[in-house]
Amino acid sequence: MDARLNYFGNPVAAKFARYINSAGKVVTDSTLPATTQELVKIRASQINGCGFCTDMHTKDAAHAGETSVRLNLIAAWREAKVFTEAERAALELTEQGTRIADAAGGVTDEAWANAAKHYDEDQLTALVSLIALINAYNRMNVIIQQPAGDYQPGQFG
Repeated sequence: MDARLNYFGNPVAAKFARYINSAGKVVTDSTLPATTQELVKIRASQINGCGFCTDMHTKDAAHAGETSVRLNLIAAWREAKVFTEAERAALELTEQGTRIADAAGGVTDEAWANAAKHYDEDQLTALVSLIALINAYNRMNVIIQQPAGDYQPGQFG
């Protein structure tokens, strides 16, 4: 399977990627826990059917020490006992923020309040920004049908 567009070789894409990646660095450098960041990226990518991002972020998380049990249970996090309450709040916010079109009211006050119990304002800002960012990456990769499976941890770093 080949991508519809060589996004990695296009000069317009390269310029856009520099800007979007610098926005991502703001989140990466925030106090939002790195583990939570990876869980959010994986869950949104699963929901959006983005194989490229799911491949990348599960491999990055495993490389950073995440367990296979937790990685395998992200899609079923509600029934899994392996996530903290803070991680569960982030995953719920991720799901609701990713499925905006499916939810009549968008993100519920309950999901927001639960996340706010576990994260300070800077972390919440990073979390919201990350949810928006990973959804943008997912959409680009799904639109161009970027193939998955070949990513190596640190490939883009």
